[in-house]
Amino acid sequence: MLFVVSQPDTDPASRPPGSLSALVRGPGSGSRAAWLLAGLGIVSLAVAASLDPSNARSATVQDWSPFVLVAGLLLIGMVADDDGLFAAAGHTLARAAPSGVALFAGATAIVGAVSALLNLDTSVAFLTPVLVYAARSRGKGEAPLLYGCLLLSNASSMFLPGSNLTNLIVLGHLHFTGGQFLAHMWASALVALVVTAAVIAGFEHRELRVRVEDPTPLQRPVLGFGLVGVIAAAVLVVVLRSPALPVAAVGVCAAGIRLLSGRDQPRRVAEVLGLPVLVGLFAVAVALGTLGRSWSGPATLMSHLDRWGTAVVAAVSSVLVNNLPAASLLAARRPEHPFALLVGLNLGPNLFVSGSLAWVLWLRSARNTGARPSIAKASRMGIVAVPLSITATLGVLTLSGLR
Repeated sequence: MLFVVSQPDTDPASRPPGSLSALVRGPGSGSRAAWLLAGLGIVSLAVAASLDPSNARSATVQDWSPFVLVAGLLLIGMVADDDGLFAAAGHTLARAAPSGVALFAGATAIVGAVSALLNLDTSVAFLTPVLVYAARSRGKGEAPLLYGCLLLSNASSMFLPGSNLTNLIVLGHLHFTGGQFLAHMWASALVALVVTAAVIAGFEHRELRVRVEDPTPLQRPVLGFGLVGVIAAAVLVVVLRSPALPVAAVGVCAAGIRLLSGRDQPRRVAEVLGLPVLVGLFAVAVALGTLGRSWSGPATLMSHLDRWGTAVVAAVSSVLVNNLPAASLLAARRPEHPFALLVGLNLGPNLFVSGSLAWVLWLRSARNTGARPSIAKASRMGIVAVPLSITATLGVLTLSGLR
């Protein structure tokens, strides 16, 4: 995808490294890899639809709403970022936190809230530069917030259905409202967030103890359509069983108002959406969903696993084929342990860059702030955090009686 974290009227060439207005380019409409993914997905979908049109239709019905929802959330996130809401949150935190530990704790809460309400992809795309800049404005301690934005976004993606597309794909069989989903998963999601934060803090304990300087001041945010969009999206996701179209409508309206007022350009909106990637992932997901309906192998495997085995298979599958296609394949038929499946699909991507789209967005965002994110270092944290967070989360699920 292509994401811009910027004020559109600023010349990119004049922006200093690490500025919040840095242009963040991801694998989107200008990327060969993105178009290759789109082409591969469309071909796979065409083959699946020609071989088994009935199951292809069923897979499409299951998979379309998550992608529409995330498009709406990304548009809302774009407008909120333009209004300075994310930047204001980061700078307010930097000024209020009395220590590096407090700064990290506050950043954890912000990442958790944005991931839960606006999706983890929105979180990594827009919050990564905000948190890096917040750390730099204090002098030091950049690494905990840099790596925390990625790992905590994945870990926070079980609070609400829209927090992660995999939630909507897997639980399409259960028809939960956002409130019902939250009632079932809030404790598990909170445990995953806390355990992951503890692991990051353990790795970066020296950075958290460094002496910090007084942060620089920040302009006040605009309390406009961005804030209205965030509130509307949060309410719709919690209340409705199928919030995709209403949330998308909010996002289109918010972005449309900016376009009509001349404060944004159509090209930028297209870059934020990253349509080749969304189309490609959707097509691949539908193709694998068709396979999962036509071939009983995945369903048979999952039916023989307990909740622990289900979570492990889901985590490994997310790294092998990405968590979205993995969700469509493993949840093509109603899974025996849907909540355990979600745990693996949502937390497993912290193991390696192939696990979720959030990794790519994070890498691009971080590099355009002048940071030097390390896939190896993030994976080392993930290798420790994923088993611990999965174990703790499944323990909470077991105590609550959920499968």
